[in-house]
Amino acid sequence: MKIKLLVLLLIANLDVSYSQTSKQDSVYRKHFVSSSLWSIANLFPDPADFYELNYGYRFTVKDAIIVNATTWKYPEPLGIPLANDKKYKHMEDYPGYVRAYGIGITYQRFLWKQVYSSIHANTFVQNFYDEQNKKIQRGFQLYLQTRVGYRLELFKKRFFLEPSISFNYWPINTNFPDTFLQMEKNWANYFLFEPHLNFGISF
Repeated sequence: MKIKLLVLLLIANLDVSYSQTSKQDSVYRKHFVSSSLWSIANLFPDPADFYELNYGYRFTVKDAIIVNATTWKYPEPLGIPLANDKKYKHMEDYPGYVRAYGIGITYQRFLWKQVYSSIHANTFVQNFYDEQNKKIQRGFQLYLQTRVGYRLELFKKRFFLEPSISFNYWPINTNFPDTFLQMEKNWANYFLFEPHLNFGISF
């Protein structure tokens, strides 16, 4: 009798869980496209020269896979902390700049309500340019990132904003020209507590 009761309770619990999940699935749209606020900043003076496009698929209520394409240009080592950026502004600039083109994949997990964490892996082809805007070398970068953030959903959950904080680490960064390497070696290959603000549309 106790075994039968236990089985019935288990079935009832599974049925309730399934109903709740199905109800939640009907609320959340499975597909979304998004970008970074830095992409909008390209419309203003002194543009960031950063472009990002993401496509995501939310395969459960709590889990999503995102693929992205990113390109950006940077004139100094990535490891310079934000707090030191003004102090070292232009002092640690490369004798030229880097233009990177990358693709990546992200796993996003909603932990509690709209609070989420995510793990990113991006691969970049990096073109190195001198001060005369001439390409002098090409390298490869593996860029890893973990984020903690919050998704704020608006307009019947069709539009969202995602403020977040990330930890970034690039364990592979190859083929730097010697003149660039002189600047690069002064800084770490990680960056703590970088702020982000992504925006997107769900459908």
